[in-house]
Amino acid sequence: MATPSASARSSSGAWPWAPKNGNKGTPCKDELDASLPGRLDQLRKDYGQMLDALHAKAPNAKVKTVGYPHVIPEDATSCTFGDVRQFGTITTGDLAWARTRILEPLNTGIAQESTAHNATFIDLYPTTTGHSVCDSDHWADGILSSLIPLRYAFVHPNAKGHANTASLVEDAILAG
Repeated sequence: MATPSASARSSSGAWPWAPKNGNKGTPCKDELDASLPGRLDQLRKDYGQMLDALHAKAPNAKVKTVGYPHVIPEDATSCTFGDVRQFGTITTGDLAWARTRILEPLNTGIAQESTAHNATFIDLYPTTTGHSVCDSDHWADGILSSLIPLRYAFVHPNAKGHANTASLVEDAILAG
């Protein structure tokens, strides 16, 4: 994977896209935390309605739902601030907040709605622990998967992540 050259940095040594305050604070949390419970509640309601609609259209279908992988590490300080192959300029504090207040509750909501609406939840989270965007053996890429050539990933599973998901989905389908 290509890395940015030193010439891409400003004279101060910082990446040109890094905010002036650097890796400080929790600007995402500060902006979004108050509205998050309502947003997650609405998402759960909508998810349940979607599952009901699927069952209405295909009453004999065995519906499988898939959770999100562990894209943010347990220790957000392992991420390199400013690295667009990871999370760019999202602060360490915001990464920890996003994992515990968005990603994990989102998976819990999908699992609970799946159970409540007669669907099988496929939990990717445990099998992807240790394979986050910031881990050396990452199964998900960050904002970019490479700089040269420029390849966008937008924090999405890579081939290893897709293989893990495919294996778990296959097992769930074969189990019935």
